[in-house]
Amino acid sequence: MAVFAYCVRGAALIGLTLGALSPANAYLYWGKLPLAGAPVTGDDPRIAISLAGATAKELQANLTWTMRAGLNVAALQCQFAPALGTVANYNNMLRQHAAELQATYATLGAYFKRTLPKNWSIAFDQYTTRTYNSFSTLQAQRSFCEVASSIGQDTLARPKGQLGAVAIARLREFRNSLTPIGDSGFVGVRPDVDVKIDALPPLEPVCYDKKGREKPCKKRG
Repeated sequence: MAVFAYCVRGAALIGLTLGALSPANAYLYWGKLPLAGAPVTGDDPRIAISLAGATAKELQANLTWTMRAGLNVAALQCQFAPALGTVANYNNMLRQHAAELQATYATLGAYFKRTLPKNWSIAFDQYTTRTYNSFSTLQAQRSFCEVASSIGQDTLARPKGQLGAVAIARLREFRNSLTPIGDSGFVGVRPDVDVKIDALPPLEPVCYDKKGREKPCKKRG
């Protein structure tokens, strides 16, 4: 049974219906947004949360998990533009790359168990919540959703086992898309944006069961 069987449901069914239609190169803007950048590494704090003492394998897992979180946020936040297919992209990515995502989750879990053996599960939950929060945006939804759609399509065009390669190639672009750029889609873009992960507005936390599957969280308070 695949670890990541979770799908976005409810209002997202609209996206699932229309997601089979490939979106145009630029749906919300007149042209392709100039947000792309150089390939990334897992130890760049502007791209992903820093993991002190992480191995190369763990740094790669950090990138893959960060991209997955961003696409999950897009599936929830971008339903105002169903033609972008962010819901269908995310759900299909979970199915197509289930094995790689399961391995990624296990690698990150092993990192926290190794570096914080007494409180590793709490630290892992905090890492996951901060990663989700880092993609929350109100001022740059259009550029974020446009890029998320493109990245989601890219993940589906790659064979199994190549999800990490997409993260390396496109996470800088994903982060740059969080910078408000106005209606033109071309003016005021600042590359290599310095994302202040802890300062971003919070999202509803995403919880996991013991097998790493997403599940609804209990309401706080």
